Amino acid sequence: MPEILVLYYSRGGSVARLARQIARGVGEVSGMQARLRSLPPVAPITQTAAPPEPEGGAPYVDKHDLAECAGLLLGSPTRFGNMAAPVKYFVDTLGAEWASGALVGKPAAVFTSTATMHGGQESTLLTMLVPLLHHGCVIAGIPFTESALNTTRSGGTPYGASHVAGVADTPELSEDEAQLARALGRRVAALAKRLQP
Repeated sequence: MPEILVLYYSRGGSVARLARQIARGVGEVSGMQARLRSLPPVAPITQTAAPPEPEGGAPYVDKHDLAECAGLLLGSPTRFGNMAAPVKYFVDTLGAEWASGALVGKPAAVFTSTATMHGGQESTLLTMLVPLLHHGCVIAGIPFTESALNTTRSGGTPYGASHVAGVADTPELSEDEAQLARALGRRVAALAKRLQP
């Protein structure tokens, strides 16, 4: 069964919750399933190796996950209007995948979480899309035909799914945020299904 790679880095749990909702949306498309994978943290002391598996949550990504997937959803918390360092670090290691065209023609989308409404959600989502364009992905967003995009008072943008965690870093998603995350998962899975040979 074709799989959509839902790949993310999450520190406070919000991005992981978005990823699980996105995976639910993927599973709502007949004949498609999600492959949840996470990214390890990075540290200024590069000699310290990350453990082989995270203590909880999705297993760490392996580059073969990119080659095997039929589509990609990439998630990161926002750091000053940009993706977090672990996501950028991973993206920067994908030279061989870029050269081989591992992601060419595959649908892709992005998702994020911020502490505040104006914490840089849209700039983070847009900058996360740039490397996916370089990889030849078919970019998918959330169209305004999704009614929650018109009613949300927290996260959710046409550029991708999002969550406003607040200053208390609450990982609980609003109903609109969860709906939009599932819609994005369905959209990428449906596109991948249509693009399958």
